[in-house]
Amino acid sequence: MNLLAADIIERFYSFLWPMLRVSALLMTAPLFSQNAVNVRIRVLLGLTLTWMIYPLHDWPTLDPVSGAGLLEVFNQIFIGASMGLVLQIVVAAMVVAGQSISASMGLSMANMMDPNVGNVPVIAQLLLIMSTLIFVGSGGHAILMGLVLESFHVLPIGESLLDQNHWGRMVTWSSMMFVGAVLMALPVMVTLLFINVGLGVVTKAAPSLNIFAVGFPAMVLAGLIILVLSMGSIGGRMEWLWMQSFVMLRDWAGPG
Repeated sequence: MNLLAADIIERFYSFLWPMLRVSALLMTAPLFSQNAVNVRIRVLLGLTLTWMIYPLHDWPTLDPVSGAGLLEVFNQIFIGASMGLVLQIVVAAMVVAGQSISASMGLSMANMMDPNVGNVPVIAQLLLIMSTLIFVGSGGHAILMGLVLESFHVLPIGESLLDQNHWGRMVTWSSMMFVGAVLMALPVMVTLLFINVGLGVVTKAAPSLNIFAVGFPAMVLAGLIILVLSMGSIGGRMEWLWMQSFVMLRDWAGPG
């Protein structure tokens, strides 16, 4: 009976480490971290994924209440959460792009309450829905699970700690939040800028013309038309951003 109890404890200690990394990832990764996926589903999904990953590796047996064990607990949580935050940069790029387009069109006051990212403009909500569909349609969830499995090879439990190089890569990658937003919003913003310049010339030539009565509807209508025409390129940029995030995730999880 003592041998059986010791074996159960040993199995639990070895099962705990992949469970920590997978659970932290599910708490921060896009799609899995949404409020629609409640805690029970996340726990069940984390247990299922860990149970599938468990036979594929030889896991160390560390006491989680020891000094080295506590350090490894925080390290696994940081690794899983950081992998999810790398993908959240792409979500933030969608929000920034939607805010920029809405401000250019004059729709910055038309907001929606998103339970996942907060109060965002309607254009940003549209881009978020599109990016989620592209993420699922391109198999991003399956790619993410494959990267998690690969991370246990390049960042073994009990052997690798996140160092300054890993955090530096993440800080550098965070700039993609603004680069990706500019790439998606640039066609609409540049076109509306020229329309604004044209309206300024018209107002200067005809001072009696009410610029607010003419300019605001023109900007909204032109912005919607340009947005519809640019949907193909915006969708391509979204897919490119997701692929870049997966490449970054693989490089980030590589050896420091």
